Amino acid sequence: MASVLLLAGCGDAGELRSAGPTSTAMGPARLWPTLPPASAAADDYGSGKTEVVHGITAKGDDIHRVNPVDVVRAQEAAASASPSPSPSPDNVVGLDDCGTEDSAKCPVLKAYYRDLTGDGKDELVLGIRLPKRQLAVRCYKFEGHKLTQVMGTSDAVVSVEIAGRDVILRAVADLPGYEYRTAWSWDAHQHAMLPTRDEILRTGPPAAPTTPPTPKPEPASPTTAPPKTPTTTPSAAAR
Repeated sequence: MASVLLLAGCGDAGELRSAGPTSTAMGPARLWPTLPPASAAADDYGSGKTEVVHGITAKGDDIHRVNPVDVVRAQEAAASASPSPSPSPDNVVGLDDCGTEDSAKCPVLKAYYRDLTGDGKDELVLGIRLPKRQLAVRCYKFEGHKLTQVMGTSDAVVSVEIAGRDVILRAVADLPGYEYRTAWSWDAHQHAMLPTRDEILRTGPPAAPTTPPTPKPEPASPTTAPPKTPTTTPSAAAR
C-alpha cells in the first residue's frame, strides 16, 4: 500500500498542465501568383566564385606548407597584370611590411586551418586587413594539385568564428543596435563556400541620442536709473 501511495504522489507532482490555447497552423500564402519569373540573376553577391592561385605549390598538397603572405602576393600580382577584374578585387596595401621589422603592420593576419569541406583535409582561412577598417576573409584548398580560393568576401567585420564547418562573419549594420551575421558553408556542387544563411540580429539597445547642452541664460543688462529731478527747497523758492 505504501508503494502505491508513493507512486500516486509522484504522479500528482508531475501531472500535465495545460499551456493554454494554441494558434491555428496556417500554410504559406503565395503573393502575386501571376508574376512572371525573373529574366536575369540578382546583383552579384560574390558567392560561388573561385580563383586558382598560380605559382603556389606544396609537397603532397599539404596546405600547411603554404606561406600565407606568398598566396596574397601572388593574387595581387595576378590582379595587377590581368586586364579583366579579379574575382577578389580587394585593395590590399602594406604587403612590403610582411617579414620585416615592421611585420606588425603586415595586413595578413594569423592563418587558421580547419576541415571545412568534410574531405578530411584542412583548408586555409586568411584574414587580410584593408583600408577603412575593412577585413577580407578568404578560404583556400588544393583541388587537382592547384591552390584554389573557394571563398572571398570583405566587409566591416566585427568578428569571425568557425562553428563546425561554417565560417560565421559578424559585420556592422547601418541600424544602431543591430548587426549582420552571415554563415558561409561548403557546397559540393559549386565547389565553393556559399553564404547559406544571412540575417540581421538585434545585439542591444540602440545608442541613446545625445542631448544638446542647455544654453545658459544671458545675464540681464543693467537698467539705467532715470535722472533725479532736483527738488526746490523753500529757501530757494523764497529767493
